[in-house]
Amino acid sequence: MNTFLPPIEHPKGLIMKLVYFLTRKQFGKVLTPLKVHAARLPLSFGMFYNKVSQLDKKLSLSMETVMLVRQHVARLNICLFCIDIARYKALETSMNDAKIDALAEYSTSPLFTQAEKALLDYATELTVDKKVDPGTFARLALYYSEREICEIVWLVASEHLYNMTNIGLDIHSDMLCKIPQKK
Repeated sequence: MNTFLPPIEHPKGLIMKLVYFLTRKQFGKVLTPLKVHAARLPLSFGMFYNKVSQLDKKLSLSMETVMLVRQHVARLNICLFCIDIARYKALETSMNDAKIDALAEYSTSPLFTQAEKALLDYATELTVDKKVDPGTFARLALYYSEREICEIVWLVASEHLYNMTNIGLDIHSDMLCKIPQKK
């Protein structure tokens, strides 16, 4: 699929060439957001996106919870690249792919705990409605600490940053892994 801006295959500058090399080494290809978005901006923007990514490592939430929120928000926003990369990272960390595949039916799936259902209800309202019902927040607060709730808000907000960047430039999946089709 074509993006709104053509990918830059041969970047200018030594640092960006190194970033392309390292990305190609890690993923077997240079990721489309890098070629379409980051290559056109000053390096400080790429460093900001990297910092956002690095901050996930400072969260107290489990990696599975982080991946569930990111994947769910990307799915709700229909950001194909983000769905792809989140699934790739989740599978790389040995997360249960059945749980990832069941996100669309989380509210009725036995794979999800009550805490995860409260989490995903909260993320859904925040993403779709841009507001949260007090009852939904109260249910979330039964399972998560104040810090964890703030981390959940961070995850939803930062996932929107990634999603809107890719959606705004018509960046689709890089096919890093198989994304199941809706039944």
